[in-house]
Formats: sequence, C-alpha cells, structure tokens
Amino acid sequence: MMFPGNSTYLDDHGPPPSKVLPFPSQVVYNRVGKCGSRTVVLLLRILSEKHGFNLVTSDIHNKTRLTKNEQMELIKNISTAEQPYLFTRHVHFLNFSRFGGDQPVYINIIRDPVNRFLSNYFFRRFGDWRGEQNHMIRTPSMRQEERYLDINECILENYPECSNPRLFYIIPYFCGQHPRCREPGEWALERAKLNVNENFLLVGILEELEDVLLLLERFLPHYFKGVLSIYKDPEHRKLGNMTVTVKKTVPSPEAVQILYQRMRYEYEFYHYVKEQFHLLKRKFGLKSRVSRPALRPQFFIPTPLETEEPVDDEEQDDEKWLEDIYKR
Repeated sequence: MMFPGNSTYLDDHGPPPSKVLPFPSQVVYNRVGKCGSRTVVLLLRILSEKHGFNLVTSDIHNKTRLTKNEQMELIKNISTAEQPYLFTRHVHFLNFSRFGGDQPVYINIIRDPVNRFLSNYFFRRFGDWRGEQNHMIRTPSMRQEERYLDINECILENYPECSNPRLFYIIPYFCGQHPRCREPGEWALERAKLNVNENFLLVGILEELEDVLLLLERFLPHYFKGVLSIYKDPEHRKLGNMTVTVKKTVPSPEAVQILYQRMRYEYEFYHYVKEQFHLLKRKFGLKSRVSRPALRPQFFIPTPLETEEPVDDEEQDDEKWLEDIYKR
C-alpha cells in the first residue's frame, strides 16, 4: 500500500533517460602549425557555445613530441572529458588504442609545404598585423643577425632552420610519436598515409578552406553546423586578417628548387592528401579545380583568410589571443 508523501520521483517516473550522444562524440583536431588553425579554433569557440559541445584546449603550446608517460597522461585526460568533446592542440598523432583508450575521430588541415615554411620563417622574425612588436615577445633571444638573415642565404648556405630535419614538419603530425616519424624518409611517409586512411575523418587543404568547412559541416553537423556562415561574416574575417604574417619575401628560383628537393617527402604527402580530399569533394558534389601537378610548387597562393600558427616548440599562448577577441 502506498501512503501519501512517501513516493519518490523514481517511484513515479523511473530513472531519468540517459544522455543520447551524437556520433562521433570524441573528436581530436591535432592542428598542424601554420595551417590556418587559429581561424578554425576561433570558429570552434563560437560553435561550441552555439551547439553545446565540450571544446577542450590545452595550456601546453610548445610540445608536439611526447614521452610514453606523457602520452598516457594526455590520452587519459582527453578520454575522461565530458562528451561530446572536441580536443585541440599542436601535437603529433596519438594512438589511443595502444594505451587501452577508445580511438577518437581525427581531423586536420595542411597546406603547401613551402608556403607553410616561409610563413613560419617570417612570422618568427616579424610577427603579424596584431602588433608590430609581438615577434620580439615571441623570440626575444633571437640575435639581430639571425632575425634579419636573408631567406636565400639561409637556404643556399644550408642553415639548420632551412634544412632537414627542421623542414620535415607536416608528416610527423600524422605519422605519430615513434622516433622514426621525425626522420625524413619512406617509413614515416607511408605510416602517415596509413594513419590518414585509418584514423582521420578528414584532412583538408588550407588553399580550399571553404570546401573543408563545408565537408566538416556535412560529416560532423553536431559540431560544425552553420560554420560557413560564421566564417563568411565580415567581422570574423576582419579579425582573422590581423593574423597574416608581415614582411614576407619570395626566395629566388634557385633557393625554391632546393627547398622543393629537401621537402620531397612533405610534397608527396601533401599531394596524396590533396588527391584524397578532391575525391571526397567529388563524392559529395563539390567541384575541384583540375590542374596538372606543377614541376615545382606555386608560392604565396592567396588563401581565404590566411592565418598563421605558432612555430613548433616556440609557440605563444594563442588561446589567450582568442579570449581577448571575445572581450572586445
């Protein structure tokens, strides 16, 4: 017999329904430096408030290569985040299943390797339009002769910054944490391709950023619905244009050809990703510009809202910059 006042909510209604998570509900954007990720992170901050997913960022901005213990700790921290989450950080690919975790869906964006290198070279020295002195804060210990080192001299005289392994930058983000992933060669290249095929939902091309956003909205609507309209908003574009690197100069044809040879594995990977991206675009009815591969890369291709990323191992707190934008 039931007596008034003795029943509980559970007696009357049963347990509350469990939260229905979208699929996928675990996404990692291990963003490659100098490939437009400031734009994407800014968009994600707006989208996370709009759609209610958990945007997880990191206070560590200068460590892409991790020890085994660091990998375990980071994977544990990511895996215990409230779902649906999107975690983003400059970090080389992490194999969650190796440490007993659920493998998340990965996304990323890359760009023409020499364009990325040149943006990095000049950004470290001269910053961007957000402040004429921000490069002095970023690289205060850089000697004046190094800051004003001519790009052609750096390449032709084989300075470390313009040589391997420093030029072998994009592939490790997809190859992973194995030491051989940082050695320019076929092993790292093929492992990076394999990971793209098996673990990445989408790897886009910065030169076709609007199509990247369209496909992200198609594949991950619970994260990216409405992203293109936000991206095209004039106020957003104005903020993004402040991050364009200043004082870029074009190296000589001889220096360009040397760079192209030194970065041949990076270009093989770039062209592979670009081909896969175009196949996806055709599958979903997006047209690609058809062109034959150039004998050498085309430089300073105008990109929609070109943005710059922190240099690996010398990165600034770009999350703070985004927070400052929101305070305006």
